[in-house]
Amino acid sequence: MQTTRTKVIACATVIEEMLPYLPPNIEYEVLDFGLHLSPTNLRQRLQEAIDASSSQFNTILLGYGLCSMAVIGLKATNCRLVIPRTDDCIAIFLGSQKAYREQAHKEIGTYYLTKGWIEVADTPFDEYERLISQYGVERADRIMHAMLKNYTRLVYIDTGNSDKSQYVAYARKVAEQFHLRFEEIKGSNELIIKMLNGDWDDDFLVVEPGHTISYLDFKLLKPKNISADVHFNIPKVTAE
Repeated sequence: MQTTRTKVIACATVIEEMLPYLPPNIEYEVLDFGLHLSPTNLRQRLQEAIDASSSQFNTILLGYGLCSMAVIGLKATNCRLVIPRTDDCIAIFLGSQKAYREQAHKEIGTYYLTKGWIEVADTPFDEYERLISQYGVERADRIMHAMLKNYTRLVYIDTGNSDKSQYVAYARKVAEQFHLRFEEIKGSNELIIKMLNGDWDDDFLVVEPGHTISYLDFKLLKPKNISADVHFNIPKVTAE
């Protein structure tokens, strides 16, 4: 009997939320968050990681969303790709693209932080200290004002996977420093658990071997009869 094998390739911020649910025998690869600064570079690195693994696994789970079109054009020759059908990882942390749309409708000018982002991401707030050393406080303040002129709210997404106190404190301090209204909201790991469990419904794009991902593939729902070859029996979560 052939053994089915699954690998996770994920952004450093997303893997933070996946780790508590990953079985000990599943392989995973973490890509640098900084690749998001150039969607072209991110696409190239993702394709390299897929090419290096596609002959060894039946399924590769990508811990990414559309991510500024970086996943468009990806292809696995010998295995299946599974990707959350989200615009970016914010929707992954909130549990669905629908939840993300609801937050955007509530207040479009929102900057989001999570434990993973605070630990590994290079945010505008991190950039502020470098701006001060390079240009001085007055000019750094002007640059930050221009960068954040369309933002009114800073939200910390509580994904429930760690002691959040230090991360909430950091997010609140950042909001006060840059005159943003602070809010903490409850996230959801539902999308991550469905992905790992093989429950690939319309929230996921399932790409069969040899198919190149297009934008229409990613955005249009198509009827699929796919029997997942991976099931880890991870306890389900209920979105609150």
